[in-house]
Amino acid sequence: MKKLFYEVKKCLGCKSCEVACAVAHSASGDLFKVFHEEKLSLPRKKVLSSKGNNYPVSCRHCKDPKCVDACMAAALVYDTKSGIVEHIEERCVGCWMCVMVCPYGAIRPNIKSKLPLRCDKCKDKLEPACVKACPTQAVIWQEEEVAR
Repeated sequence: MKKLFYEVKKCLGCKSCEVACAVAHSASGDLFKVFHEEKLSLPRKKVLSSKGNNYPVSCRHCKDPKCVDACMAAALVYDTKSGIVEHIEERCVGCWMCVMVCPYGAIRPNIKSKLPLRCDKCKDKLEPACVKACPTQAVIWQEEEVAR
């Protein structure tokens, strides 16, 4: 199963991954059209800086996800086959318990929609948009190594 990994030392903090993520989740999927869309698309990842280092933060799709356990509406479901924590928007009541329990701060509240924002690994594409957009290849898409 493929996962996202980050090489913090390579990250410039350019936020190309954020922009690519927002565009990939927009209605048009086009960088120039996205600014004219009625519903503004927001990135599911955030690039933060600390002590001179930049690092992307996004959902880690944990094998034992605290967010799934905390979701009172069963709007978050862990798919063992794909390794993705799925968000079923129709079920979500906007309580943001998932935001509060995420140990990585990777789930963000969308104030306008009252729904959480979290990485879905661009599940409908071969490769997440953030991987393609990173100019230094700090965002890596590869098979998870299984400890033996």
